[in-house]
Amino acid sequence: MRRLIRLIIGLLICLGLLGLNGCGSPSSAYENSENLSEDATDNTSGGSNDETPGDINDNSLLKYVSSEELLYAEGFKIDYYEDGFVVLTTNSDGNEYLIVPEGKDVPSDVPEEMIIIHRPVNNIYLVASASMDMFCELDELDSILFSGQKAENWNIDEARMAMEDGSILYAGKYSAPDYEMLLETGCGLVIENTMIFHSPEVLERFDDLGIPYIVDYSSYENHPLGRVEWIKFYGALMGEKEKADSVFEEECAMVDAIDTENTGLKVAYFYVTSNGLVQVRCSNDYIPKMIELAGGEYALENIGDEDSVKSTVNLQIEEFYSLAKDADYIIYNSSIDKSIESVEDIINKCPSIADFRAVKEGNVWCTSIDAYQESLSVGYMIEDMNTMLTGSDKETTYLYHLE
Repeated sequence: MRRLIRLIIGLLICLGLLGLNGCGSPSSAYENSENLSEDATDNTSGGSNDETPGDINDNSLLKYVSSEELLYAEGFKIDYYEDGFVVLTTNSDGNEYLIVPEGKDVPSDVPEEMIIIHRPVNNIYLVASASMDMFCELDELDSILFSGQKAENWNIDEARMAMEDGSILYAGKYSAPDYEMLLETGCGLVIENTMIFHSPEVLERFDDLGIPYIVDYSSYENHPLGRVEWIKFYGALMGEKEKADSVFEEECAMVDAIDTENTGLKVAYFYVTSNGLVQVRCSNDYIPKMIELAGGEYALENIGDEDSVKSTVNLQIEEFYSLAKDADYIIYNSSIDKSIESVEDIINKCPSIADFRAVKEGNVWCTSIDAYQESLSVGYMIEDMNTMLTGSDKETTYLYHLE
């Protein structure tokens, strides 16, 4: 059944029926477009835990204790059982993972389809780069032995240095892992992002080899703090609940402290693709929500299908011009395109941008290249946007002004 569901998901993605970019789409490498339900807006009611699961079955040896209350995330559930057992569920694919505490045996009546993961979780092959920041914050970098990124592609210092000193090894990209290396060293878990559905045969091979895997759907969260809340998922996986709760609470406190009074200022967020199109965020994506939380308004209204998981749309230059030319501020996403150092660099890619109000008024900003990989940067990014909109002289972290 698991294989059938996965094949159906992969087929739908490749056909575009789930609203994602087509198979092998260059723009999807950054967005996952790795993205995400990415589903509705603010889920303050803890919607992913509406049902109390109870015991796994009526006479289960595992006794249910409680469920994690989620404030924003909709993509997973965490259920706690007696003796330290935890069940994690990824809602998009319905997979359930039984986390077995160190020194405990797997109960004999666990459903066959439940995926078993034993603690301590070691020798992880981490492909979902957005989760690396969370492992670092949980002090669990040592549990990762393999990376789907090469050292030079990491903007997270801890990850890059670990690869440079050999503590973390490159085991191939998501579509071509080094199976022999993973088997020889006893890979304990694979963590993929949703790009893996373009290569479903890789998951089939992991099944055949008996290597458990989890697909990270954090990019499907529409609310920025929903993405951050995935640290609770990894905290439950690794047995670091208290650290995860602390990090999430700090991030929420940072956002709560920002003056979110609507300034009425409109912001466009984009980058120019290699084939001359302009990629913008769908209106229901987390970036427009961040702009709103910072006190601004997203300049491109009603972009994309609100029921789709697709997070980006590629526009012709003319359409982008008509929608965004009067935006008060424009932000260029250099997390994808790292060649931007000045306003002139953007104009060279798209000459009509010279006529934008934001360019004429000197309100052009750019993201730093590490903004994407550092998934816990949400609070700082919203704070930076607020600094931009209010004209504060506060130093920014992930946004910088272009001259």
